[in-house]
Amino acid sequence: MTIVNQDFAEARNQWDLETLYKDPTSVKGKSLTPVEKQHLQGLLCGYSPSEIAQKLQKSVKGVEIAFCNTLYQYVKNLVGQSNGKVENWRNISEWLEAAGYKHQIINEQNIIDYSSLNIVVKECDVTVRNCNLTLKNNHLHIDLNICLAAPLLSNVSSFEVLADKELQEEN
Repeated sequence: MTIVNQDFAEARNQWDLETLYKDPTSVKGKSLTPVEKQHLQGLLCGYSPSEIAQKLQKSVKGVEIAFCNTLYQYVKNLVGQSNGKVENWRNISEWLEAAGYKHQIINEQNIIDYSSLNIVVKECDVTVRNCNLTLKNNHLHIDLNICLAAPLLSNVSSFEVLADKELQEEN
């Protein structure tokens, strides 16, 4: 169940909170606390630590210290920035967006039907976030959380798209 403070409800629409709450478990060793979830939601909504403290009626210094001691560390390790420095609180949402935790907003007017095309992606980045192996009834179960990042067609200078008809002619 996702806990979303009403002050930070827009985080639910823009971010994959369920995954974002589960993934730091591998770094932290346990789930995020409700307070850490609230703080993270505030950051994801674009609020500064001092604005989050105001909304939650907490001490600004206390929230800033909590961020530095916990949340920033979890996120840095989660996105592979463990040696990096959080120059600005905005880094957190930028890093998480780059790691694929932000929902893609698609404008219906920009949707193109590629159902009759076969697209061959020759290069992409693969990130394995979690890997769980379990053995049940002599069956090995592999649970992977994989992020495949390939460039959009609009971002590629040259790409090869073959219509089904062209593929059939080649075969």
